[in-house]
Amino acid sequence: MRVLGIDPGSETLGWAIVEGNGLKYAAVDYGVVKSSARLAFSKRLANIYEGVSQVIDTFQPDSLSIEEAFYAVNVGVALKLGQVRGVVLLLAEQRGMKIAEYAPRLIKQTVVGYGNAEKHQVQQMVKVLLKLKTVPTPHDAADALAIAISHFHHAGSRERIERSAKQSR
Repeated sequence: MRVLGIDPGSETLGWAIVEGNGLKYAAVDYGVVKSSARLAFSKRLANIYEGVSQVIDTFQPDSLSIEEAFYAVNVGVALKLGQVRGVVLLLAEQRGMKIAEYAPRLIKQTVVGYGNAEKHQVQQMVKVLLKLKTVPTPHDAADALAIAISHFHHAGSRERIERSAKQSR
């Protein structure tokens, strides 16, 4: 299975490709899609669409693992983040990818063992779990790796629950 992890952001969107089976996985590649804050928001969304499209075309992932929307003090930030997520979710649907969404606290709990972990703790654990030589940077890409790792830890449970639900119908 090849998973595209996405840490949504309108100026810096983190992406990661992680490949594996069950709890054995490895990083294939990771990076960011950058958009200038000076651009109109619609142009940033178009840039995100193009950047993530290129990642999908290059690596052909089976699944998208994306961070769920979270509560934000600034409503404007939350709305923009929702629009970024919408662009990525649309792309995944258009490409026929399976989609999984994970809460930020669950991602940190899965990777670090603590739901309120700091960015540097996530980066260090991603380095350890993926056996990387250096800490992945920027933190947006490290977060995308953590989101993809979370999918490997939770996808099996989700599939068993879905199978069980289908069988009971």
